[in-house]
Amino acid sequence: MSATALLLARHGQTVWHGENRYAGVSDIGLTDTGRAQAEALGRWAAAHPVDAIWTSPRSRAIATAEPACRALHLTPHREPALAECDFGVLEGRTLAEFAAEHPHHAKAFRADPAANPFPGAEDPVAAAARGTAALRRIAAAHPGERVLVVAHNTLLRLVLCSLLSIPLGDYRRVFPKLRNTALSELRVNTDGSAALLSLNVPCEPDLP
Repeated sequence: MSATALLLARHGQTVWHGENRYAGVSDIGLTDTGRAQAEALGRWAAAHPVDAIWTSPRSRAIATAEPACRALHLTPHREPALAECDFGVLEGRTLAEFAAEHPHHAKAFRADPAANPFPGAEDPVAAAARGTAALRRIAAAHPGERVLVVAHNTLLRLVLCSLLSIPLGDYRRVFPKLRNTALSELRVNTDGSAALLSLNVPCEPDLP
């Protein structure tokens, strides 16, 4: 059995993300820019076909994957464990807004976001575990194939750290941001180990 190539993509831009607001469990739709990014991902898929498409259950991820599914005549698989982290009190807010009210907590979060999550937020260690298990399940279901996975910025960064043996507390430093609909290629071997082959590659040049 061969390794699986996972093409990881963050969903297209939403209103909250355009304003740098945290959107975890909140189901926020795509902006016009986000829909254009989704169409660009569809054109990429048409030129670089994949064997399967998996998405988070959030509507922003499903809408982002839809043009690729249409281009390749594939029915997407939805994986609940690929949903974005719950950001607790930061849902719909910016880190700057939170820092103005809680400077000490914000400082602790910036120093180690895995050990100091926001009040009411999902434990990043648990989020990394569920996301990592989901990617390994997907890889095992598609040995030797290419799979597009559309999910979320924080979850994917945590999972990349987990799979590559990078401390979770470093996820914001090592992976500052996954660009909307940019692709990161991960090779997952049959034993569950992984190698990162590319990171944050735009699906089209000059894509916003």
